[in-house]
Amino acid sequence: MRVLVIGSGGREHALCWALAASPLLTKLWCAPGNPGIATLAECAPVKSLDFPGLVAFALENRIDLVVPGPEAPLVAGIVDAMDAAGIPSFGPTATAARLEGSKAFTKQVCDAAGIPTARWEQFDDPAAARDFVRRRGAPLVVKADGLAAGKGVVVAPTEAMALGAIEHMMNARAFGDAGTSVIIEECLTGEEVSFFALCDGRHALPLGAAQDHKRAHDGDTGPNTGGMGAYSPPPVFTPHVQDVVMSRIIRPALDEMAVRDAPFRGILFAGLMLTDDGPKLIEFNVRFGDPECQVLLPRLQSDLLSALLAARDGELAHFDLRWSERASLGVVLASCGYPDAPVPAGEIRGLAEAATVPGVEIFHAGTRVDEQGRLRPDGGRVLTVCGSGADLSAARHSAYEAISRIDWPESFYRHDIGRRALG
Repeated sequence: MRVLVIGSGGREHALCWALAASPLLTKLWCAPGNPGIATLAECAPVKSLDFPGLVAFALENRIDLVVPGPEAPLVAGIVDAMDAAGIPSFGPTATAARLEGSKAFTKQVCDAAGIPTARWEQFDDPAAARDFVRRRGAPLVVKADGLAAGKGVVVAPTEAMALGAIEHMMNARAFGDAGTSVIIEECLTGEEVSFFALCDGRHALPLGAAQDHKRAHDGDTGPNTGGMGAYSPPPVFTPHVQDVVMSRIIRPALDEMAVRDAPFRGILFAGLMLTDDGPKLIEFNVRFGDPECQVLLPRLQSDLLSALLAARDGELAHFDLRWSERASLGVVLASCGYPDAPVPAGEIRGLAEAATVPGVEIFHAGTRVDEQGRLRPDGGRVLTVCGSGADLSAARHSAYEAISRIDWPESFYRHDIGRRALG
């Protein structure tokens, strides 16, 4: 099969890494890709939101399956564009992708399907939102309704912080149109987990769970980021908890989307809080997480391409997935100043040496090669260094041993990924 992956981050590098191992694959492309992906696939200079360019490329190269990685093209309708051109693709339509594109829509689905989630209110008027905060008091969570690159959520322990978030999103327009409407909800407490399910519109298979580290610095301090590291499997996510999540959250969501004539096919990513009252949904996303994808796929023993095809063709009722018992842990190396004002500087050396550590895979996110052939940073999150091992402690040791061999002084990373789970 001839496959085109869309995207250029660490998630897409991991997808290409897994797809490249499929016996069904004959040729792999990625648009636009990155230098790490270029070792596995042919990179095409087409941006992920250039739908006419992507359709033309897919037609010209007789692509058998398009696999979009990021949320933006999915929410904007890349699957619809490919379907209209007769090109097979994996992922939800724009209508179904509203589960990520609008937090208010997700809350409405939850209410209709009886999915446990935080109590919530939606506001289009900043004054009304401020009045609500003053009446309810803190703690609260303020969320931009639309896409905000994983940064449109503020957990506000004080009224002042909640009011500041409303000003930042609705008046200062920090996230553009995504913040013209906000959701304000109760603050859930417990362990936060990312859970993924492979869906074909009617059926779903578990795709594993991971715990992400959102804060920029050690000890869960600093600003929220797109994710500074992750590990899988999380010890708190037991088989019983997974069964509860599948029966009370994933399957009811699929049933409700089918009722709404928007069957969900693709990766359903449930951000969960494991509360004293059981798992509750924080939010839905419609693709793999980043960096969760980088720690999940090394544990998948089944052929990823066959699984994506089964989901696209509505055949998951007759499909199964095999997983390794080994643990996986990934640490993100970011440019100094990330996430507020990243400064991609310096040269990245030592990756070949780092990759010799047993059980280590290094996934590129924001990298480029300069005219002299030197590897340079080209973004905020630049690399995800992943270690696998018999248990979480061994996986963590491998990841940090590999990082110690990377020479890039202008970067930073968290030193405590997975430490709490080992506590």
